[in-house]
Amino acid sequence: MDDRRVVKVSKYLSRHLRHRPDRIGLTPDAAGWVEIDVLLAAAAAHGFPLTREELDLVVALNDKQRFAVEGDRIRASQGHSIDVDLGLPPATPPPYLYHGTVARNLDAIRAEGLRPMGRHDVHLSADRETAARVGARRGRPVVLAVDAGALHRDGHVFHVSANGVWLTRAVPARYLRPTGPH
Repeated sequence: MDDRRVVKVSKYLSRHLRHRPDRIGLTPDAAGWVEIDVLLAAAAAHGFPLTREELDLVVALNDKQRFAVEGDRIRASQGHSIDVDLGLPPATPPPYLYHGTVARNLDAIRAEGLRPMGRHDVHLSADRETAARVGARRGRPVVLAVDAGALHRDGHVFHVSANGVWLTRAVPARYLRPTGPH
């Protein structure tokens, strides 16, 4: 499978497992799982034929491990805009986490903090490099440090997904630092 097909399949899976399963007739369970055979049949019926081998390859090659396969089921690891309970236990974050964005968002972030926007949670990275890659998807990246230790001490709950993305409901602006810890 060539790289363009890998990206196309990954985007298709993300769209339908995270955001719009109803568009192809999927009904994920409460934890976001869908039977793989049902997904493959739905994709084919809606003009996007996909083999199990292609699906397995995209899951294996995805550097961000966006998808989880358990037996004959698949789900997105995080980033849902649909209502799901990933069943992730609360976790104690490291002292600092990082968020990648672009300069045009900074005024709103300074005023409102980090909000989940259309997702369930704010996504944070354990290192600056990953946050920079996330921010670079929208333009020239700006990396903000999140004082996760203080946020956690102040009662905010954190979860960490299977692929290492840290999740929390919101990050008030007072916990943000324009650069990492000194």
